[in-house]
Order: sequence, then C-alpha cells, then structure tokens
Amino acid sequence: MTKLQTTPFDAAKYITEPGHVIELLNDALESGDAGYIANALGVVARSEGMTMIAEKSGVKRQALYRSLSEDGNPTLETLLGVLGAMNLQLAVKESDAKAA
Repeated sequence: MTKLQTTPFDAAKYITEPGHVIELLNDALESGDAGYIANALGVVARSEGMTMIAEKSGVKRQALYRSLSEDGNPTLETLLGVLGAMNLQLAVKESDAKAA
C-alpha cells in the first residue's frame, strides 16, 4: 500500500480577481468570527504580496504575518492600513438579526 502524498493548500494562490478579495472579506466580516476575519485578511494580503502590503501599510512584514493569522488579533490601525494598501475600506450596515 502506497502512502498518500499531500501538499499544503494556500488559498492566496486562488485569489486572482478583485471580486474574490471582496467576497472573501465580506464573508469573513459577516461571520463575526475574529479568527476568520484575521485569517481572511492574511490570505488576501498574501495574494497581493505581503512585502508590498507591509510597505504600503507601514506595518512590518513579520508583524503582519503574526497579526493576520487565524490566531492573530490585528489592531484597528493594522486592519485599516492593510485595507488601505489594497485600496479597500470598511463599511457598516445594519445587521440582519434583530436586537433582543
């Protein structure tokens, strides 16, 4: 019996269109899951090039990798810097859920 060979999956390789970026980030934001949001932002940043994002956002590359991981907790400054580096901005809308 042969061993199953696997390769790591990197979603950043498949983010090739601006619409993909927006769809992934909106899905993450709508989930309300901080880990998913940080990870999705990291995937998008890697798809654009982490070095370029670091330069444009003014955040060190290593700090981006740390804060934009699934276990990361980016500051608002980092979040806005990364989005700005990608010519994106946050928007607020009313939640579909009714307040109790």
